[in-house]
Amino acid sequence: MNVKRLSGVLLLVMVLAMLVSACAPVAPAAPAAAADSAAAPAAGETTTLTWAFWGSPEEAASHQRVGAAFMAEHPEITLEYWNQPWDDYFTKIQALWASGDTATIPDVAFLWPTPRYAAEGVLENLDPYVEASGYNLEDYWPGLLDSAMFEGAHYGFPRDIEVNILYYNKDLFDAAGIDYPTDAWTWDDLQAAAEALTVKDASGNTETYALAMEGGKFLKWVNQNGGQILDDFINPSACTLDSPEAIAGIQFFTDLLNDGYAMRPADLNQAGGDAAVFQSGQAAMIIQNTSRVSAFNAAAMNYDVVPVPTPAGGKRWNGAGGAAWVMSSGSDSKDAAWTFLSWLQSAEGGQKLYTEAGEIFPALQSVATSPAFMNDQPPANKQGIITEAESSDVGGFGFFPEWGEIDGSIVGPGMDLVWSGEATPADQVPVVCEQFNAFLAENGYPKP
Repeated sequence: MNVKRLSGVLLLVMVLAMLVSACAPVAPAAPAAAADSAAAPAAGETTTLTWAFWGSPEEAASHQRVGAAFMAEHPEITLEYWNQPWDDYFTKIQALWASGDTATIPDVAFLWPTPRYAAEGVLENLDPYVEASGYNLEDYWPGLLDSAMFEGAHYGFPRDIEVNILYYNKDLFDAAGIDYPTDAWTWDDLQAAAEALTVKDASGNTETYALAMEGGKFLKWVNQNGGQILDDFINPSACTLDSPEAIAGIQFFTDLLNDGYAMRPADLNQAGGDAAVFQSGQAAMIIQNTSRVSAFNAAAMNYDVVPVPTPAGGKRWNGAGGAAWVMSSGSDSKDAAWTFLSWLQSAEGGQKLYTEAGEIFPALQSVATSPAFMNDQPPANKQGIITEAESSDVGGFGFFPEWGEIDGSIVGPGMDLVWSGEATPADQVPVVCEQFNAFLAENGYPKP
C-alpha cells in the first residue's frame, strides 16, 4: 500500500473515532472526597434535635439503638444524645431550662413527674400537635395519660405503664409442695401460701421469705380494698388514707411483715432489692413491674407471673403512671421534635422496638397484644400482665405539681414507721393524713 493511500485510511479511522467519541455517553464523575460529601446537603435541609434521657451506659445504648432506627426512617432529622445518671439528671436538666439557651435545651426529654415541670412552664402543650396530626390517644391504657397532664392538657406521653404483678419461683413452690398461684387467688390464698413458703430457723428468724415488696407499692393493697389516698388526684382537698378500707389494706401488708412472711422494706433494700432476693431464693414471690423480666430470663430462672391477688369482695387495681416523653417549650425545632416524639410513641416505631427488646411493658394496648410482646419468651403467663394492666386507674399518686414533695417528705417517711414495726397503721396513718392535709392547705388546695 502506498503512502498516500495509507494516509487516507488513517485519516478515515481518526474521523470515525471522533464521531464515536462524540456519540458515546459521558462517564460519571468520580465520587467527591468525604470532606466534600459531608457538606453536600443544602443549608436547612437537616434538623438537629437534642434528646435527653437518664440511665446507665446499657440503658443509653438501648435508647441510641432506637434513635438510630428513627434516623434511618427520617434522614432529615439528626439526633444528638444527652444522657445523665438518674441522680444527676433532674438537677442538670433544670439548669439547662433555666439557662434559656435554645442551643442546649433538650428538644425531647424523658421526664417524671410531668405535671411538676408543666407547671413551671418548661414543657410544650402537645394538644395542638395531637389535633393537627390526628395522633391516636385512645390506644393508651386506662388512666395512663392522666399522669402526664396539667390543667386539662397533655404535656407528655408515658413510654410504658408500671404494671405490678406477682412473680413466683416455681422451684420454691415445688419444694413447699403447694400449687402455683392463679389469676383467681385472693388475699386469703396469698396468706396461706405465705405460711407454707416461709422458712424459719430454730430461733424463729426467717431464712426464706414468702414475699418481698417495696414499701412504696402499698397503695396496691389500699385501692384493691376500695380505699384511696386522696379525694381528688388533680385538685385534692383531703387525704383519705385514714378511711377504714385504706387502713385495712395497709394492715394486710403490715401483718405479713410482722409475722415474718414478708421481708421488711428496709431489709429488702439492704439485701440488694427484690430482683436480688428473688434470684437468690431468699424470697419465693415478689411484687414488681415488668422491668425485672429481662434479668430473670437472662438468669434462666424457673418462674412465672400472675395478677396480684385481691381481697374477697375487692377489685383488681393497677396504678396508671409512667415516665413520659415530653417536648421543651423552649425548643426551636418543635415540628421536628413532634415528628420524633410521636414516632417514639407509635406502634411501629419506638413502642415496638422497646417492647421487642423486652425493656418495657408498652403504653399502647395494640403493642401489648401484638407479637412484639406476646412472644415465646418467659414469662409464660403474659396474659396475666395484660389482665392487670386492664385494671389500671388513677389512685397511685397525685397528678399535681407538689405530689413529689408530699410523697417524699410526708407519706414515705410516715409509712416507713409502719413497715419497720415501730407504729401500727391505726396510730400512724391519721398522723400522715394530718400532715398531708396541712400541706395541702398551706399550698392553697383545693385550687379555685
